[in-house]
Amino acid sequence: MNPVIVNNIEKNYGKKNDVVKALRGINFNVAKGELFGIIGPDGAGKTSLFRILTTLLLADSGTASVDGFDVVKNYKEIRNRVGYMPGRFSLYQDLTVEENLEFFATIFKTTVQENYDLIKDIYSQIEPFKDRRAGKLSGGMKQKLALSCALIHRPSVLFLDEPTTGVDAVSRKEFWEMLRRLKEQNITILVSTPYMDEASLCDRVALLQSGKILSINTPGGIIDEFKKPIIAARASNMLHLLNDLKNFDQTEDAYPFGAYHHAVMKKDFSEESLKNYLQGTNKDLVIKKAAPDIEDCFMALMKN
Repeated sequence: MNPVIVNNIEKNYGKKNDVVKALRGINFNVAKGELFGIIGPDGAGKTSLFRILTTLLLADSGTASVDGFDVVKNYKEIRNRVGYMPGRFSLYQDLTVEENLEFFATIFKTTVQENYDLIKDIYSQIEPFKDRRAGKLSGGMKQKLALSCALIHRPSVLFLDEPTTGVDAVSRKEFWEMLRRLKEQNITILVSTPYMDEASLCDRVALLQSGKILSINTPGGIIDEFKKPIIAARASNMLHLLNDLKNFDQTEDAYPFGAYHHAVMKKDFSEESLKNYLQGTNKDLVIKKAAPDIEDCFMALMKN
């Protein structure tokens, strides 16, 4: 049996005429030892989904199980078996690093020494600061402490809600390297993130928008489903260029993409016609073909 099974989960907030549909018919399974990503912008429903799966929130309808236990009927068993790292730092800020870790080990009736081998690679990076209060740690160090506390009871399933939000690029890279090493220990990991570039680091991803799953596949599989040509363009006046791209009759969509704009073109478009159209009113024009990535796929799925 898959460690995580979600069947038609629905969740609404508000009443009567002011209802927000946070989750709309969510369905997916996660295999044992899989690193599964929930990718979507703020407000997509990621946190509501994780809170339901970790038994902290009741769904309005649908069913879900974690490690073979129902999230409603067997919530106590689930809480003993999963690790949960919420998006907001939620450890005791007036306790030291060491005190926080020992506190969470005690709650789960274990010791730091008993499961130290699981957290060693992570905790060793902050162990020199074990006497520092958690509230005085940097963002990256708080992240490592929170992950250590979530792992101290050796969970079978780990839920990480936007763990890399608000930390620097180096800490983000280090964190994903830590997740890869944890995966080797056969821990099932579900991680949510608004960063599209992190999707490629997962085994499979679910693209979530406005409470709906747009697609579930491997990162490569999602990209392979994108069949339309993409043009990357930049010029001295990027706003003017974006408007020109949108107004070109062979453009299906255009949007900012880093230092360039990406334009999704009709399959039979003429690159020569596009160049001629843009060169007349755009200085320092650079135009080239581009390969799609997860963000392009997400934009296309949203539009459809």
